[in-house]
Amino acid sequence: MAAKQFGGLLVPAITPFNTDLTPDSAAFVDTCKWLLANGAHGLAVFGTTSEANSLSLAERMALLEDLVAAGVPADVLMPGVGMPSLMDTITLSKHAVSLGCGGVLALPPFYYKPVSVDGLYAWYAAVIAGAGSADLGLWLYHIPQNTGVGIPHDLIERLIRDFPDTVLGIKDSSGDWSNTEAMLKRFSGFRIFPSSEGVLVKSHALGGVGCVTASGNINPAGIRALIDALGTPGAEALQEPVANVRAIFSSYPLIPAAKALLSAEMNDPRLATLRPPLDALPQSDLEALRARLAEAGWTLPNASPV
Repeated sequence: MAAKQFGGLLVPAITPFNTDLTPDSAAFVDTCKWLLANGAHGLAVFGTTSEANSLSLAERMALLEDLVAAGVPADVLMPGVGMPSLMDTITLSKHAVSLGCGGVLALPPFYYKPVSVDGLYAWYAAVIAGAGSADLGLWLYHIPQNTGVGIPHDLIERLIRDFPDTVLGIKDSSGDWSNTEAMLKRFSGFRIFPSSEGVLVKSHALGGVGCVTASGNINPAGIRALIDALGTPGAEALQEPVANVRAIFSSYPLIPAAKALLSAEMNDPRLATLRPPLDALPQSDLEALRARLAEAGWTLPNASPV
């Protein structure tokens, strides 16, 4: 299966855990199916909001296999594979390709720093060579506030030049619109996702292809409605309420807030548990978050897992 040209709403789905902190595969599958049924075009599973770097390789691979076995189409999946270890990243990439996933989302190696553009280029080139498949679609993941290692524009230019059929796009989670805008203007045809739906209208006007967003976990239908309206007169009217929900949600720690909110709204305690070192959202904060979102007109679509 050839690599997929992703677009629209991709959600870094939360990863539910049992009380003994092992992944809850059944709850994970249910949540992923619910997201796809309620607006998501695809799932960037094992992204930051998925607590990916609290998961082992074996856990990531088992959960991915469980999703596909449960009937989630592999080509809508863009699993995160980025690790400090080159060989671990290759292992996860090969596994994703073997299951038919539409692409992989690859952080830069994030332990050693500073690192040069040459070093990062060599690392990504080795991942591509190690995966050893023309079906690999590799998407870069820029989140320097977490990794301490960014994706320089000169690196993007070299990767596009040398691997045009493999390095297909980027998730820009920097929160820096000037960076997103500069990429959109410099790399025509490169598929660029800002991480916030709050900039969808202006991103789309410059060629952006959608968003990969944590708040897709709690507002998939609202974001999807905006994406479907992009390029029409109705988009501006939908942008403001979607951006408002995002602003309220992101005023709390995103992962604890997403899990607490989904668990409460779905009356599903399976969704609430976090892996250390993350702390649960205090009940008072959850009540305030729910009240603020309700005042903004937000509701959770079909609030029960599929």
